[in-house]
Amino acid sequence: MKSVTIGLITLTIALFAIACGNSDTVTTNQSQPVAATSPVAKATVTPDEFSVARANYAKHCSACHGDEGKGGLVKVDDKKLKVPSLREGHALGHPDEKFVKQITNGGDGMPKFSDKLSPEEINAMVRFVRHEFQGKN
Repeated sequence: MKSVTIGLITLTIALFAIACGNSDTVTTNQSQPVAATSPVAKATVTPDEFSVARANYAKHCSACHGDEGKGGLVKVDDKKLKVPSLREGHALGHPDEKFVKQITNGGDGMPKFSDKLSPEEINAMVRFVRHEFQGKN
């Protein structure tokens, strides 16, 4: 029995030595070099294509048409005006050219803006109204 125990201990030590000596991987305490990767894309802010038109609307239009484009009764220069909604009614059916003409030349109680806004700003205002208040792109 004693010889069997010694044999098993010897076999165990031999197997342990073989297992530790034939390692396919090398384990060290040194850090491994990191493979170079492509640079991480930085998050970018998408510019608001309507930022200038939104500012112009706030400055020139919201006093009468309202922040939400709903229009309604307003008092301008001691005159009561019924300002049309930009969200519903006949405004939805106007072609862009009619909006441009109305903004440029004014009329029906609306002042002209040809002296305050460039043609590009007026066109941007029409696109802004279509997008913001009428759900059109």
